[in-house]
This record gives sequence, C-alpha cells and structure tokens, in this order.
Amino acid sequence: MRYPISLVLLLIAAVIAYAHWPLEGLPEGVTANRVVVLKSERRLQLYRGETLLREYRVSLGFNPVGTKEIEGDGKTPEGSYVIDKRNPKSQYHLSLHISYPTAEQVTKAKVKGVNPGGLIMIHGIRNGLGAIGRLHLLTDWTAGCVAVTNEDIEEIWRVVPNGTPIEIKA
Repeated sequence: MRYPISLVLLLIAAVIAYAHWPLEGLPEGVTANRVVVLKSERRLQLYRGETLLREYRVSLGFNPVGTKEIEGDGKTPEGSYVIDKRNPKSQYHLSLHISYPTAEQVTKAKVKGVNPGGLIMIHGIRNGLGAIGRLHLLTDWTAGCVAVTNEDIEEIWRVVPNGTPIEIKA
C-alpha cells in the first residue's frame, strides 16, 4: 500500500516542480524593441533587432483559431499592433495593453453591426491564483488576451516599453 501513496506524492511533487521551476531570466538593462506572438505555437517572443532575446509559452483566448472580430468570441486578435499602455493594478498580475482594435477593424465591425471588442492584454494569472504557475498553460482560457506566468509578465513588463510593436500571427 505504501508504494501507491509514494507514487502519488512523487507525482504531486513533480507537478509542483513543473509549475514553479525557475527559468533563467534576461539580464537587467536589456530592452526589447519587438514582440511576436505565434498563436499556433503558443509562443511569445521578444526581440532586439533580429536577435531573439527570450521566448515564453502562452495561453490564448478560449477559442483561439482565427482572428478576433467580435467582442466575446474568445479569439486572440491577429495583426500588427503596439504595446500602448500598462496597468499595474489589473485583475491579472500586471498587464500590457495591445492597441487592438485598429481603426480599420473598428470600421469593419461597424459595417457588420458588431462590437470588435477591446482590452486585449498580455498579462499574468488572475490575482489570487498565481500559485498555479505554468499549469495555466495546459489550456487556452482567456477572453482573447495573451497570458503568461506571473514571473514571465514581470520580466516582460520590465523589458518591453510602451510603444513597442507587437505582431500577432496565426
């Protein structure tokens, strides 16, 4: 009987280690000048020029295939945007606002008679739930945002200034 209990405890320890194992961060003073999100790969990449600085695993909107067109569709937008502001007091651990929708996307939505949505962010885990760590990456769960771990958003927050271009690709 001890063997199965030991196995369960070992499995629990492995899950906790996976969720919180520290990764090597970017050095102080590094600044990214471009962000790329590869939706199909669930990756966010930070670049300085053509040099890849760091890559992060992400969760996307709960219905991630295709580009966002309507508020509430659960899709993460696709296209070229800018990180235009930040919210240190967000419902999620820090958030960087993505300039979705563009004027063209607003016009297309008006023609269709729909609301294109907005408030698309790169953010950490919902406040109070940070202990789940990387386990949030097991599914797409946001309303259309790009979610990373709290440790990752702290680093991204530090190295990505407002005005940084972001390209979100299928």
